[in-house]
Amino acid sequence: MADREYDLSQALASAREAIAIEADAVRALQGRIDDHFARAVGLILECSGRVVVTGMGKSGAVGRKLAATLASTGTPSLFLHPAEGLHGDLGMVASGDVLIVLSQSGWTDELAVIIAAMVRISVPIIAFTGREHSPLADQAEVTINVSVEREACPLGLAPTASTTAQIAMGDALAAAVMTARRFTREDFAALHPGGQLGRTAGNHVADLMRRDDAAATVSEDTHLRDVLFAITSARAGAAAVLDSEGRLSGIITDGDVRRVLLSDGDALAREARQVMTRDPKIARADEPAVQALRLMQEYKIGDMPVVDSERRVQGMLSLKDMLDLGME
Repeated sequence: MADREYDLSQALASAREAIAIEADAVRALQGRIDDHFARAVGLILECSGRVVVTGMGKSGAVGRKLAATLASTGTPSLFLHPAEGLHGDLGMVASGDVLIVLSQSGWTDELAVIIAAMVRISVPIIAFTGREHSPLADQAEVTINVSVEREACPLGLAPTASTTAQIAMGDALAAAVMTARRFTREDFAALHPGGQLGRTAGNHVADLMRRDDAAATVSEDTHLRDVLFAITSARAGAAAVLDSEGRLSGIITDGDVRRVLLSDGDALAREARQVMTRDPKIARADEPAVQALRLMQEYKIGDMPVVDSERRVQGMLSLKDMLDLGME
């Protein structure tokens, strides 16, 4: 086979067609978000145990992904390999659980035994299948249609569009359950404490803001020369300007100072109140850091004061610090 000549243009055409076929397969699923789908969501929400996902071959690979997605978004879930289930792992499943079975054909010998066992202990079955009239569909409490017109494989043999449809419908199910549970960023972060996604989603402004000497603050009458010293000492890009009562009056950046110096060589003797930006954008310590990040990106802000309810400065939030953490 290695000696065969190949037509690269034909190969690329086949690749484009595969993408088009799979896109059509996923698009067709939108019309199947119906009462059957809603019943599947209800079964998962009412489940007092765990959601057990099973499937053979490529459907099993999709099943592992679905179980992982459900587990990471607030629904206790596990994957049961059908072959292992026949040799003792069926003990993982108990009354109160829900079983999701993925099978494009609607039946395999291994699944037949597992389904019979689930029926005996009254575990409800949600079927993801390409055949609505099949032994699996007949024994499922809910059947979700994931059929496709054709596979993206040029031979029409390898599961391609069919597994893409299964993945997309599984993601849709997980998204619906998350929404119904009112699953939040904080919930997500609690389940992902060691990952970048969790750190990004779970951080509040208070977790990331610069404090004390790392947060430059000056008074309204501070000369620009000393403003620059304060900003440099904090290794920051701006200083919060405080009024006579210690409340936020404005903000002044090192860029503001440089621009003034370009037009007035003696500007270093001017006071901060003459150059500062009044009523700057602010953050609250208890708000999600990602919310403050969006505001800073929208208004192209490098440093933002963090204030309490009386506008007393608690710290400074740095865009660079957040980007260095991988937030985006």
